[in-house]
Amino acid sequence: MSERLQRLAQFCVELRFEDLPPALVTQAKRHILDTFGATLAGAAGGVAEQARKVFASETGDVPVWGTDLQVGPAQAAMLNGVAAHALELDDTGGCDHSGAVVLPAVMAAVSMLPQPVSGREFITAVVIGYEVGRRVLEACGGYSAHNGAGWHSTATCGVFGAAAASARILGLDARQTLAALGIAGSFSGGLWAFIHDGSQSKKLHSGRAAEGGLLAARFAQQGISGPTQLFEEVWGGFLKTLAPATATPEALDADLGVVWKLARCSIKPYASCRGTHSAIDALGLLLDQLNVAVDQVEDVRVSLCGFLQDMCGGQDVSSLAAAQMSLPYALAARLVQGHCRLQAYDDDQRSAPRMTQWLSRIHLEVDPQRPEDGEPVVTLRTVDGRQASLCVEVPLGAPGNPLSDVALEEKFFSLTMRVLPRQQAEGLLGQLWRIEELESVRTLERWLI
Repeated sequence: MSERLQRLAQFCVELRFEDLPPALVTQAKRHILDTFGATLAGAAGGVAEQARKVFASETGDVPVWGTDLQVGPAQAAMLNGVAAHALELDDTGGCDHSGAVVLPAVMAAVSMLPQPVSGREFITAVVIGYEVGRRVLEACGGYSAHNGAGWHSTATCGVFGAAAASARILGLDARQTLAALGIAGSFSGGLWAFIHDGSQSKKLHSGRAAEGGLLAARFAQQGISGPTQLFEEVWGGFLKTLAPATATPEALDADLGVVWKLARCSIKPYASCRGTHSAIDALGLLLDQLNVAVDQVEDVRVSLCGFLQDMCGGQDVSSLAAAQMSLPYALAARLVQGHCRLQAYDDDQRSAPRMTQWLSRIHLEVDPQRPEDGEPVVTLRTVDGRQASLCVEVPLGAPGNPLSDVALEEKFFSLTMRVLPRQQAEGLLGQLWRIEELESVRTLERWLI
Protein backbone atom coordinates (compact mmCIF):
# COMPACT_ATOMS: atom_id res chain seq x y z
CA MET A 1 0.00 0.00 0.00
CA SER A 2 1.25 3.47 -0.88
CA GLU A 3 2.39 5.38 2.19
CA ARG A 4 1.85 8.65 0.36
CA LEU A 5 -1.71 7.74 -0.52
CA GLN A 6 -2.27 6.79 3.11
CA ARG A 7 -0.90 10.12 4.29
CA LEU A 8 -3.19 12.01 1.91
CA ALA A 9 -6.21 10.05 3.11
CA GLN A 10 -5.28 10.62 6.76
CA PHE A 11 -4.83 14.33 6.08
CA CYS A 12 -8.33 14.53 4.58
CA VAL A 13 -9.83 12.94 7.69
CA GLU A 14 -7.81 14.65 10.41
CA LEU A 15 -7.51 18.26 9.19
CA ARG A 16 -9.41 20.67 11.45
CA PHE A 17 -10.64 24.15 10.68
CA GLU A 18 -8.45 25.37 13.55
CA ASP A 19 -5.40 24.08 11.67
CA LEU A 20 -6.00 26.50 8.81
CA PRO A 21 -4.04 29.78 8.90
CA PRO A 22 -6.40 32.79 9.07
CA ALA A 23 -5.02 34.16 5.79
CA LEU A 24 -5.82 30.84 4.10
CA VAL A 25 -9.40 30.94 5.41
CA THR A 26 -9.77 34.44 4.00
CA GLN A 27 -8.44 33.32 0.64
CA ALA A 28 -10.72 30.27 0.65
CA LYS A 29 -13.74 32.53 1.19
CA ARG A 30 -12.66 34.73 -1.73
CA HIS A 31 -12.35 31.71 -4.02
CA ILE A 32 -15.69 30.29 -2.90
CA LEU A 33 -17.33 33.66 -3.55
CA ASP A 34 -15.65 33.95 -6.95
CA THR A 35 -16.64 30.44 -8.01
CA PHE A 36 -20.28 30.96 -7.11
CA GLY A 37 -20.24 34.14 -9.21
CA ALA A 38 -18.64 32.42 -12.20
CA THR A 39 -21.10 29.52 -11.96
CA LEU A 40 -24.21 31.68 -11.80
CA ALA A 41 -23.11 33.65 -14.86
CA GLY A 42 -22.09 30.47 -16.66
CA ALA A 43 -25.56 29.01 -16.12
CA ALA A 44 -27.10 31.76 -18.23
CA GLY A 45 -26.51 30.17 -21.61
CA GLY A 46 -24.22 28.39 -24.02
CA VAL A 47 -22.77 25.06 -23.11
CA ALA A 48 -24.35 24.99 -19.63
CA GLU A 49 -27.81 25.42 -21.09
CA GLN A 50 -27.16 22.66 -23.62
CA ALA A 51 -25.86 20.37 -20.89
CA ARG A 52 -28.99 20.92 -18.78
CA LYS A 53 -31.13 19.58 -21.62
CA VAL A 54 -29.42 16.22 -21.19
CA PHE A 55 -30.78 15.98 -17.64
CA ALA A 56 -34.06 17.82 -18.16
CA SER A 57 -36.12 14.69 -17.44
CA GLU A 58 -34.14 13.74 -14.33
CA THR A 59 -35.71 14.11 -10.90
CA GLY A 60 -34.15 15.18 -7.64
CA ASP A 61 -34.03 17.91 -5.03
CA VAL A 62 -30.56 19.39 -5.57
CA PRO A 63 -30.63 22.77 -7.32
CA VAL A 64 -28.72 23.69 -10.44
CA TRP A 65 -27.64 27.20 -9.51
CA GLY A 66 -29.14 30.09 -11.40
CA THR A 67 -31.97 27.90 -12.76
CA ASP A 68 -35.20 26.31 -11.61
CA LEU A 69 -33.95 22.80 -12.43
CA GLN A 70 -33.50 20.27 -9.63
CA VAL A 71 -31.70 16.97 -10.20
CA GLY A 72 -29.86 14.32 -8.22
CA PRO A 73 -26.55 15.08 -6.47
CA ALA A 74 -24.29 13.62 -9.17
CA GLN A 75 -26.09 15.47 -11.96
CA ALA A 76 -25.98 18.70 -9.93
CA ALA A 77 -22.24 18.32 -9.44
CA MET A 78 -21.86 17.81 -13.18
CA LEU A 79 -24.09 20.69 -14.29
CA ASN A 80 -22.83 23.22 -11.75
CA GLY A 81 -19.28 22.19 -12.62
CA VAL A 82 -19.90 22.80 -16.32
CA ALA A 83 -21.46 26.20 -15.60
CA ALA A 84 -18.55 27.18 -13.33
CA HIS A 85 -16.05 26.80 -16.17
CA ALA A 86 -18.35 27.79 -19.04
CA LEU A 87 -17.14 31.39 -19.30
CA GLU A 88 -13.43 30.95 -18.39
CA LEU A 89 -13.93 33.21 -15.38
CA ASP A 90 -13.33 30.64 -12.66
CA ASP A 91 -10.13 30.50 -10.63
CA THR A 92 -6.88 28.93 -11.74
CA GLY A 93 -3.56 27.68 -10.41
CA GLY A 94 -4.85 24.62 -8.58
CA CYS A 95 -5.60 21.42 -10.43
CA ASP A 96 -5.87 23.83 -12.66
CA HIS A 97 -9.49 25.07 -12.31
CA SER A 98 -10.01 23.83 -8.78
CA GLY A 99 -13.02 25.94 -7.80
CA ALA A 100 -15.12 24.70 -10.71
CA VAL A 101 -14.40 21.11 -9.71
CA VAL A 102 -14.39 21.21 -5.91
CA LEU A 103 -17.24 23.59 -5.04
CA PRO A 104 -19.98 21.84 -7.08
CA ALA A 105 -18.92 18.45 -5.66
CA VAL A 106 -18.89 19.73 -2.09
CA MET A 107 -22.30 21.39 -2.37
CA ALA A 108 -23.75 18.22 -3.88
CA ALA A 109 -22.28 16.15 -1.04
CA VAL A 110 -23.77 18.57 1.49
CA SER A 111 -27.19 18.07 -0.07
CA MET A 112 -27.05 14.33 0.64
CA LEU A 113 -26.70 14.61 4.40
CA PRO A 114 -29.59 14.68 6.88
CA GLN A 115 -27.52 16.72 9.33
CA PRO A 116 -26.30 20.29 8.69
CA VAL A 117 -22.75 21.04 7.54
CA SER A 118 -21.28 24.14 9.16
CA GLY A 119 -19.48 26.85 7.26
CA ARG A 120 -16.24 25.97 9.03
CA GLU A 121 -16.47 22.33 7.96
CA PHE A 122 -17.40 23.47 4.45
CA ILE A 123 -14.30 25.67 4.18
CA THR A 124 -12.14 22.83 5.49
CA ALA A 125 -13.46 20.46 2.82
CA VAL A 126 -12.88 23.04 0.08
CA VAL A 127 -9.28 23.57 1.23
CA ILE A 128 -8.76 19.78 1.18
CA GLY A 129 -10.08 19.61 -2.38
CA TYR A 130 -7.71 22.31 -3.61
CA GLU A 131 -4.85 20.66 -1.73
CA VAL A 132 -5.26 17.16 -3.11
CA GLY A 133 -6.04 18.15 -6.71
CA ARG A 134 -2.95 20.35 -6.93
CA ARG A 135 -0.68 17.80 -5.28
CA VAL A 136 -1.68 15.16 -7.82
CA LEU A 137 -0.85 17.61 -10.62
CA GLU A 138 2.55 18.33 -9.10
CA ALA A 139 3.13 14.59 -8.76
CA CYS A 140 2.58 14.40 -12.54
CA GLY A 141 5.48 16.82 -12.98
CA GLY A 142 3.57 20.10 -12.85
CA TYR A 143 1.23 22.00 -15.12
CA SER A 144 3.30 22.42 -18.28
CA ALA A 145 4.61 18.85 -18.20
CA HIS A 146 1.23 17.20 -17.68
CA ASN A 147 -0.84 19.49 -19.88
CA GLY A 148 1.93 19.62 -22.44
CA ALA A 149 1.56 15.86 -22.82
CA GLY A 150 -2.06 16.44 -23.90
CA TRP A 151 -3.89 15.83 -20.62
CA HIS A 152 -6.20 18.53 -19.28
CA SER A 153 -5.34 18.62 -15.60
CA THR A 154 -8.64 20.19 -14.53
CA ALA A 155 -10.18 16.84 -15.39
CA THR A 156 -7.37 14.35 -14.81
CA CYS A 157 -6.24 15.78 -11.45
CA GLY A 158 -9.36 17.67 -10.44
CA VAL A 159 -11.30 14.44 -9.91
CA PHE A 160 -9.00 13.67 -6.98
CA GLY A 161 -9.73 17.03 -5.39
CA ALA A 162 -13.47 16.50 -5.78
CA ALA A 163 -13.18 13.00 -4.31
CA ALA A 164 -11.15 14.18 -1.32
CA ALA A 165 -13.49 17.09 -0.55
CA SER A 166 -16.60 14.93 -0.98
CA ALA A 167 -15.14 12.22 1.24
CA ARG A 168 -14.61 14.79 3.98
CA ILE A 169 -18.17 16.12 3.76
CA LEU A 170 -19.64 12.61 3.75
CA GLY A 171 -17.62 11.70 6.85
CA LEU A 172 -15.57 8.90 5.32
CA ASP A 173 -12.83 7.38 7.47
CA ALA A 174 -9.21 7.03 6.32
CA ARG A 175 -9.75 3.60 4.76
CA GLN A 176 -12.79 4.77 2.81
CA THR A 177 -11.09 8.00 1.77
CA LEU A 178 -8.14 6.04 0.46
CA ALA A 179 -10.57 3.93 -1.56
CA ALA A 180 -12.28 7.06 -2.88
CA LEU A 181 -8.96 8.45 -4.11
CA GLY A 182 -8.15 5.11 -5.70
CA ILE A 183 -11.48 4.99 -7.49
CA ALA A 184 -11.02 8.61 -8.60
CA GLY A 185 -7.85 7.53 -10.37
CA SER A 186 -9.87 5.26 -12.62
CA PHE A 187 -12.37 8.06 -13.27
CA SER A 188 -9.59 10.39 -14.41
CA GLY A 189 -9.56 11.65 -18.01
CA GLY A 190 -9.65 14.75 -20.17
CA LEU A 191 -7.77 15.76 -23.33
CA TRP A 192 -6.61 19.03 -24.88
CA ALA A 193 -7.98 18.01 -28.29
CA PHE A 194 -10.51 20.86 -28.04
CA ILE A 195 -7.75 23.38 -28.67
CA HIS A 196 -7.59 22.62 -32.39
CA ASP A 197 -11.15 23.58 -33.27
CA GLY A 198 -12.53 25.54 -30.33
CA SER A 199 -14.88 22.73 -29.39
CA GLN A 200 -16.79 22.78 -26.12
CA SER A 201 -15.50 19.61 -24.48
CA LYS A 202 -13.17 21.64 -22.24
CA LYS A 203 -16.21 23.10 -20.50
CA LEU A 204 -17.43 19.60 -19.65
CA HIS A 205 -14.19 18.60 -17.95
CA SER A 206 -14.82 20.46 -14.70
CA GLY A 207 -18.31 19.03 -14.41
CA ARG A 208 -17.18 15.52 -15.19
CA ALA A 209 -14.42 15.76 -12.58
CA ALA A 210 -16.85 17.09 -9.95
CA GLU A 211 -19.30 14.30 -10.69
CA GLY A 212 -16.56 11.65 -10.77
CA GLY A 213 -15.10 12.76 -7.47
CA LEU A 214 -18.48 12.75 -5.76
CA LEU A 215 -19.30 9.31 -7.14
CA ALA A 216 -15.89 7.95 -6.11
CA ALA A 217 -16.57 9.03 -2.53
CA ARG A 218 -20.09 7.57 -2.59
CA PHE A 219 -18.87 4.23 -3.94
CA ALA A 220 -16.16 4.11 -1.29
CA GLN A 221 -18.76 4.94 1.36
CA GLN A 222 -20.59 1.76 0.36
CA GLY A 223 -17.46 -0.35 0.80
CA ILE A 224 -16.29 -0.54 -2.83
CA SER A 225 -12.50 -0.71 -2.82
CA GLY A 226 -10.08 1.30 -4.89
CA PRO A 227 -6.48 0.49 -5.85
CA THR A 228 -4.07 1.04 -2.95
CA GLN A 229 -0.96 1.23 -5.15
CA LEU A 230 -2.36 3.99 -7.31
CA PHE A 231 0.73 6.19 -7.17
CA GLU A 232 3.32 3.42 -7.02
CA GLU A 233 5.63 2.50 -9.88
CA VAL A 234 3.37 -0.33 -11.04
CA TRP A 235 1.77 -1.21 -14.35
CA GLY A 236 -1.61 0.51 -14.54
CA GLY A 237 -0.73 3.01 -11.82
CA PHE A 238 -1.83 6.60 -12.29
CA LEU A 239 1.61 8.19 -12.55
CA LYS A 240 3.18 5.38 -14.55
CA THR A 241 0.30 5.62 -17.05
CA LEU A 242 -0.36 9.36 -17.29
CA ALA A 243 3.07 10.78 -16.42
CA PRO A 244 5.65 8.08 -17.18
CA ALA A 245 8.49 10.50 -17.97
CA THR A 246 7.69 13.33 -15.56
CA ALA A 247 6.33 11.69 -12.38
CA THR A 248 7.39 13.29 -9.10
CA PRO A 249 5.56 11.14 -6.52
CA GLU A 250 7.17 12.88 -3.54
CA ALA A 251 5.09 15.97 -4.39
CA LEU A 252 2.00 14.13 -3.15
CA ASP A 253 2.85 14.67 0.50
CA ALA A 254 5.82 17.04 0.61
CA ASP A 255 5.21 19.68 3.31
CA LEU A 256 1.63 18.44 3.70
CA GLY A 257 -0.19 20.69 6.16
CA VAL A 258 2.62 23.25 6.02
CA VAL A 259 2.57 24.51 2.42
CA TRP A 260 -1.03 25.15 1.36
CA LYS A 261 -1.81 24.78 -2.33
CA LEU A 262 -4.84 27.06 -2.28
CA ALA A 263 -2.45 29.87 -1.40
CA ARG A 264 -0.92 29.70 -4.89
CA CYS A 265 -4.23 30.01 -6.75
CA SER A 266 -5.35 33.01 -8.79
CA ILE A 267 -8.69 34.74 -9.30
CA LYS A 268 -9.23 35.82 -12.89
CA PRO A 269 -9.84 39.47 -13.77
CA TYR A 270 -10.16 38.59 -17.48
CA ALA A 271 -12.55 36.26 -19.34
CA SER A 272 -9.78 34.30 -21.02
CA CYS A 273 -7.29 31.53 -20.42
CA ARG A 274 -4.88 32.34 -17.60
CA GLY A 275 -2.03 31.94 -20.10
CA THR A 276 -3.06 35.25 -21.70
CA HIS A 277 -3.23 37.36 -18.53
CA SER A 278 0.41 38.36 -18.17
CA ALA A 279 0.50 39.63 -21.76
CA ILE A 280 -2.77 41.56 -21.27
CA ASP A 281 -1.26 43.30 -18.25
CA ALA A 282 2.01 43.98 -20.08
CA LEU A 283 0.23 45.54 -23.04
CA GLY A 284 -1.77 47.84 -20.77
CA LEU A 285 1.37 48.98 -18.98
CA LEU A 286 3.18 49.56 -22.30
CA LEU A 287 0.34 51.71 -23.62
CA ASP A 288 0.64 53.84 -20.48
CA GLN A 289 4.44 53.89 -20.61
CA LEU A 290 4.57 55.09 -24.21
CA ASN A 291 1.46 57.24 -23.72
CA VAL A 292 -0.18 56.10 -26.94
CA ALA A 293 -3.72 55.39 -28.07
CA VAL A 294 -4.61 52.37 -30.18
CA ASP A 295 -4.40 54.31 -33.45
CA GLN A 296 -0.76 55.13 -32.69
CA VAL A 297 0.22 51.46 -32.37
CA GLU A 298 2.03 49.87 -35.32
CA ASP A 299 2.04 46.29 -34.07
CA VAL A 300 2.52 44.06 -31.05
CA ARG A 301 5.02 41.22 -30.84
CA VAL A 302 5.04 38.52 -28.21
CA SER A 303 8.02 36.31 -27.40
CA LEU A 304 6.77 33.16 -25.67
CA CYS A 305 7.57 29.55 -24.90
CA GLY A 306 6.46 26.72 -27.15
CA PHE A 307 3.94 25.42 -24.63
CA LEU A 308 2.10 28.75 -24.44
CA GLN A 309 2.16 29.01 -28.23
CA ASP A 310 0.53 25.60 -28.54
CA MET A 311 -2.05 26.41 -25.88
CA CYS A 312 -2.95 30.02 -26.70
CA GLY A 313 -1.42 30.80 -30.08
CA GLY A 314 -4.54 30.26 -32.19
CA GLN A 315 -6.32 33.01 -34.13
CA ASP A 316 -9.62 31.18 -34.59
CA VAL A 317 -12.23 33.32 -32.86
CA SER A 318 -15.32 31.87 -34.54
CA SER A 319 -16.55 30.49 -31.23
CA LEU A 320 -16.43 31.84 -27.68
CA ALA A 321 -14.40 28.82 -26.55
CA ALA A 322 -11.77 29.38 -29.24
CA ALA A 323 -11.52 33.13 -28.67
CA GLN A 324 -11.01 32.69 -24.93
CA MET A 325 -7.99 30.48 -25.61
CA SER A 326 -6.47 32.95 -28.09
CA LEU A 327 -3.64 35.22 -26.92
CA PRO A 328 -3.79 37.31 -30.14
CA TYR A 329 -7.49 37.95 -29.62
CA ALA A 330 -6.98 38.92 -25.97
CA LEU A 331 -4.40 41.53 -26.98
CA ALA A 332 -6.57 42.79 -29.84
CA ALA A 333 -9.47 43.15 -27.40
CA ARG A 334 -7.27 45.05 -24.94
CA LEU A 335 -6.25 47.42 -27.73
CA VAL A 336 -9.58 47.99 -29.45
CA GLN A 337 -12.04 47.69 -26.57
CA GLY A 338 -9.76 48.71 -23.71
CA HIS A 339 -10.56 45.62 -21.62
CA CYS A 340 -10.84 41.82 -21.65
CA ARG A 341 -14.00 41.40 -19.63
CA LEU A 342 -16.71 39.02 -20.75
CA GLN A 343 -18.32 41.62 -23.03
CA ALA A 344 -15.12 41.72 -25.10
CA TYR A 345 -15.88 38.17 -26.20
CA ASP A 346 -19.47 38.73 -27.34
CA ASP A 347 -20.32 37.51 -30.85
CA ASP A 348 -20.57 41.00 -32.34
CA GLN A 349 -17.19 41.98 -30.91
CA ARG A 350 -15.41 38.86 -32.20
CA SER A 351 -16.73 39.47 -35.72
CA ALA A 352 -16.06 43.22 -35.80
CA PRO A 353 -13.85 44.24 -38.78
CA ARG A 354 -11.56 46.27 -36.54
CA MET A 355 -10.85 43.23 -34.39
CA THR A 356 -9.99 41.20 -37.48
CA GLN A 357 -7.68 43.98 -38.64
CA TRP A 358 -5.82 44.05 -35.34
CA LEU A 359 -5.46 40.29 -35.14
CA SER A 360 -3.21 40.48 -38.21
CA ARG A 361 -0.92 42.97 -36.44
CA ILE A 362 -0.22 40.83 -33.40
CA HIS A 363 2.70 38.47 -33.94
CA LEU A 364 3.77 35.58 -31.73
CA GLU A 365 7.33 34.27 -31.85
CA VAL A 366 8.51 31.18 -29.99
CA ASP A 367 11.72 31.66 -28.04
CA PRO A 368 13.22 28.23 -27.32
CA GLN A 369 15.20 29.76 -24.45
CA ARG A 370 12.10 30.77 -22.52
CA PRO A 371 11.15 28.35 -19.73
CA GLU A 372 7.94 26.36 -20.25
CA ASP A 373 6.39 27.97 -17.17
CA GLY A 374 7.70 31.44 -18.01
CA GLU A 375 5.53 34.44 -18.84
CA PRO A 376 5.81 36.04 -22.31
CA VAL A 377 7.64 39.22 -23.26
CA VAL A 378 5.43 41.77 -25.03
CA THR A 379 6.87 44.39 -27.37
CA LEU A 380 4.79 47.32 -28.56
CA ARG A 381 5.87 49.38 -31.59
CA THR A 382 4.37 52.77 -32.39
CA VAL A 383 3.76 54.28 -35.84
CA ASP A 384 6.39 56.95 -35.09
CA GLY A 385 9.10 54.32 -34.55
CA ARG A 386 9.24 54.01 -30.76
CA GLN A 387 9.07 50.66 -29.04
CA ALA A 388 9.21 49.16 -25.56
CA SER A 389 9.14 45.63 -24.14
CA LEU A 390 7.86 44.22 -20.87
CA CYS A 391 7.31 40.92 -19.11
CA VAL A 392 4.83 40.86 -16.23
CA GLU A 393 5.92 38.00 -14.01
CA VAL A 394 3.00 38.34 -11.55
CA PRO A 395 -0.21 39.22 -13.40
CA LEU A 396 -3.27 40.75 -11.80
CA GLY A 397 -5.27 38.18 -9.84
CA ALA A 398 -2.25 36.12 -8.79
CA PRO A 399 -1.57 35.71 -5.05
CA GLY A 400 1.27 38.22 -5.28
CA ASN A 401 -0.93 40.74 -7.09
CA PRO A 402 -4.46 39.98 -5.88
CA LEU A 403 -7.73 41.61 -6.85
CA SER A 404 -8.91 43.99 -4.15
CA ASP A 405 -12.09 43.11 -2.28
CA VAL A 406 -13.78 45.96 -4.14
CA ALA A 407 -12.69 44.57 -7.52
CA LEU A 408 -13.71 41.08 -6.47
CA GLU A 409 -17.18 42.29 -5.50
CA GLU A 410 -17.49 44.23 -8.76
CA LYS A 411 -16.71 41.03 -10.66
CA PHE A 412 -19.18 39.10 -8.50
CA PHE A 413 -22.04 41.51 -9.19
CA SER A 414 -21.24 41.75 -12.90
CA LEU A 415 -21.60 37.96 -13.09
CA THR A 416 -24.38 37.11 -10.65
CA MET A 417 -26.69 39.84 -11.89
CA ARG A 418 -26.86 38.10 -15.26
CA VAL A 419 -29.27 35.68 -13.55
CA LEU A 420 -30.16 37.17 -10.15
CA PRO A 421 -31.78 40.46 -9.13
CA ARG A 422 -29.46 42.89 -7.35
CA GLN A 423 -31.04 42.36 -3.95
CA GLN A 424 -30.58 38.60 -4.15
CA ALA A 425 -26.98 38.97 -5.33
CA GLU A 426 -26.29 41.27 -2.39
CA GLY A 427 -27.86 38.77 0.00
CA LEU A 428 -25.71 35.95 -1.38
CA LEU A 429 -22.58 38.07 -1.13
CA GLY A 430 -23.32 38.84 2.51
CA GLN A 431 -23.73 35.15 3.29
CA LEU A 432 -20.48 34.23 1.54
CA TRP A 433 -18.40 36.86 3.32
CA ARG A 434 -19.49 35.35 6.66
CA ILE A 435 -19.69 31.72 5.56
CA GLU A 436 -17.56 30.48 8.45
CA GLU A 437 -20.35 31.62 10.80
CA LEU A 438 -23.11 29.61 9.11
CA GLU A 439 -24.52 26.68 11.04
CA SER A 440 -25.73 25.08 7.81
CA VAL A 441 -24.38 25.89 4.35
CA ARG A 442 -27.54 24.44 2.81
CA THR A 443 -29.10 27.80 3.64
CA LEU A 444 -27.04 29.15 0.72
CA GLU A 445 -29.30 27.29 -1.71
CA ARG A 446 -32.13 29.78 -1.34
CA TRP A 447 -29.85 32.54 -2.66
CA LEU A 448 -28.65 30.46 -5.64
CA ILE A 449 -31.94 29.88 -7.47
